[in-house]
Amino acid sequence: MASPALTSKLEADVEIKATPEQFHDMYTSKPHHVHHTCGDKVQGCELLEGEWGKASSIITWRYVHGGKDRVSKQVIEAIDHEKNSITFRVIEGDVLKEYKSFVTTLQASPRSDGSGGSVVHWSLEYEKLHHEIDHPETLLQLLQDVSDEIGLQKQDGMPKKELLC
Repeated sequence: MASPALTSKLEADVEIKATPEQFHDMYTSKPHHVHHTCGDKVQGCELLEGEWGKASSIITWRYVHGGKDRVSKQVIEAIDHEKNSITFRVIEGDVLKEYKSFVTTLQASPRSDGSGGSVVHWSLEYEKLHHEIDHPETLLQLLQDVSDEIGLQKQDGMPKKELLC
């Protein structure tokens, strides 16, 4: 049983110019293209098992965090196309050096002000290995920055085709 003091959740929202469907499609069907938008943060994503856009598929993200190259092997736990959400569970990699479990969920929703674009909601649920481990605020910030860069690409007038590939 997980210790309540070690189990926690962080959440953040990012407003972007891309539509919810565009952002969702990027992370479900084309995560291997995310590095085209923000190569200084995300170096690549490789499909290891399954199919792009399918739950139970296993992927590996290569990214930069804290100035170091990192790797995260994840299973896609759930995809909800109607809600534009996707959930990843880390099963191997650098994150598990500090956390017993780590689940990331993102959901893109239309902006409520009707101005177009979307709000991306990131949720990190995790269990630290021990009390001295910091909460993953810097990892959450990395995810926000990646979302923001995708939004900036759209804002700069990049055509939909280039945004998604």
